[in-house]
Amino acid sequence: MVGDPDDVVEARRRGASGHRALPHTADVRIEAWGASRERCLAEAVVGMVECFADVADVRPSSVERLRPTGPGDAELLAGLLDEVIYRMEVYGQVTVDVAAGHVGGPGGGLEVRLAVAGVSDVEITGAVPKAVSWHELRMGPDPYGWSCAVTIDA
Repeated sequence: MVGDPDDVVEARRRGASGHRALPHTADVRIEAWGASRERCLAEAVVGMVECFADVADVRPSSVERLRPTGPGDAELLAGLLDEVIYRMEVYGQVTVDVAAGHVGGPGGGLEVRLAVAGVSDVEITGAVPKAVSWHELRMGPDPYGWSCAVTIDA
């Protein structure tokens, strides 16, 4: 991404995945990257969760499987992050790990596995996200793989 610090660019050249959070008025902006679309999506989820919870030592209590869809990659990203927020608000589930992969064959697409724990098992460290903003939402291929950026309303 343009303007990235040299260490981020060098890591991306080596194929590393990652994410970072940037302050954005009363919200937070998440930037994520990966060698594949699936890895980039997973990094965005991890980046968002890290903004409000410490899940480093938390063991998941269950794994939820999703098949998110959308007309484009940015919509897919927004839908996935909205689902993570929804599970927190409605079911009290905090995502502690995530994996995404391509499912081939007829009706294939994206499958996401969210390892979740109950909110009572997680240390909440910040404001829980309320929504995903569509303003300046982006996701797509770049010179090193895939990258995305999204603003989260806290």
